[in-house]
Amino acid sequence: MDLQLLWFGIIAFLFVGYFVLDGFDFGVGMSLPFLGGRGKNRDDVTRRQIINTIGPVWDLNETWLIVAGACLFASFPEWYASLFSGFYLALLLILLTLILRGVSFEYRHQGKSEKWKAGFDRMIVIGSAVPAFLWGVAFANIIQGVALDERHVFIGTVFDLLNPYGLLGGLTTLLLFFTHGATFIALKTDGGLRADARRLALRAGLVTLVVAAAFLIWTVAAHFSITVLVLAALAAVSLVLSIVSNARGREGWAFAFGAATTLFAVVTLFAALFPNVLPSTIDPAFSLTIQNASSSEYTLQIMSWTALVALPLVLLYQGWTYWVFRKRVTRAQIEGAPVHA
Repeated sequence: MDLQLLWFGIIAFLFVGYFVLDGFDFGVGMSLPFLGGRGKNRDDVTRRQIINTIGPVWDLNETWLIVAGACLFASFPEWYASLFSGFYLALLLILLTLILRGVSFEYRHQGKSEKWKAGFDRMIVIGSAVPAFLWGVAFANIIQGVALDERHVFIGTVFDLLNPYGLLGGLTTLLLFFTHGATFIALKTDGGLRADARRLALRAGLVTLVVAAAFLIWTVAAHFSITVLVLAALAAVSLVLSIVSNARGREGWAFAFGAATTLFAVVTLFAALFPNVLPSTIDPAFSLTIQNASSSEYTLQIMSWTALVALPLVLLYQGWTYWVFRKRVTRAQIEGAPVHA
């Protein structure tokens, strides 16, 4: 039981890391039409500046998803099997759009025409918005429960996932990542783009606050416990502090509180889920729990020793990468373009 709890916590940790890091990646991609379109400070140099803020780290951020999926498969194979079979179409769409986004980052600069670049810019937006929305839909349905039969097989359809709670969860992650990404652009750029990104983050943050509050209130009401309530409150306070910090021009604090918002929100969902990993709406007896979905004790022991060595190395490498690329991406760095006032 101790190792099952440990690996439930590790899975939660990996998904927290993925949503915090790839979340602002998604937000940066979704911001292109708002910050890189037409206007005084908006041209191809601006769009390149936006994309370059995540250029060195976006693929590294996505490795958290790969590691989370591998650990889920090894530690909770029943959970992995039921989840990936029942949510197959949604997860396939996420995978395809992530591939689309990655290809667009690599190929955008290969052509010189505006039409070529605009096409890949649209694919970056789609490849960012679709996963941002569908991850929220998926996790909301995991918390709420799905139609699992006695064999732990999902007998519903993909349209069953598009219920009011699931859609609200998707809208919450979409807006949360969008705000987080705009804050990151303000933190990492200069000139007019920095100011525009700060204004966009403020407006998006106010809308996010309303939608996220509704989703968290629904979650707390459906899965009430003191732990869930405290975590949801911490997520709400962090979001408010992020908005206030951004309004005061403190982009570093705004980004840190935005990351804390995502962290507390995801931990809230895992706390609401525990001790289940995939509840059944047909009969609670058919639900998958950390006990009946886990691997053997011996498998978990081997994985635990491996994680003890591998996880610190991964964290050190990730931290070192962000330290190396910590400086702002300025217009002057891109073909010596002049800075807009």
